[in-house]
Amino acid sequence: MSADGFTTCLWFDGQAEEAAHYYVSIFKNSRLGRIARFSESEHGTAGSVMAVDFVANGQKFVALNGGPQFTFDEAISFQIHCDDQEEVDHYWDKFVEDGGEAGPCGWVKDQYGLSWQVVPSRLIDLISDPDTEKAARTAQAMYKMSKLDIAALEKAYAGE
Repeated sequence: MSADGFTTCLWFDGQAEEAAHYYVSIFKNSRLGRIARFSESEHGTAGSVMAVDFVANGQKFVALNGGPQFTFDEAISFQIHCDDQEEVDHYWDKFVEDGGEAGPCGWVKDQYGLSWQVVPSRLIDLISDPDTEKAARTAQAMYKMSKLDIAALEKAYAGE
């Protein structure tokens, strides 16, 4: 196995290049890579984009124009660990404002139907606290939220 780790392949129906540009524009430490095009003998229109390599937040991806056979669903999602509320707001608001769909408990779908979990890094500490009452209060507060609110989660954790 290559020492380069894994590459996540995202299946699109004609929007691979557009999606790659979109994800690169949202995340730091991102860049576009190679673009492969269909030839006359392959599926798709000759010269149209088959696949685009890109890196988003240091993670390797390939966006593939595979056709309409498969679509995204919530069985696969990407977690964005955020250091503060400003980061939570940035990612959440960007996805929703660009045609995405808000979901419960920090989940949001982007305009392509790909699911993301916009999660404050601190949340994992709060809901896994050995004090089960604190953890439960925090989880109950989270269940009532769409976009996660760090201050409200901290208050629930503290019993306020």
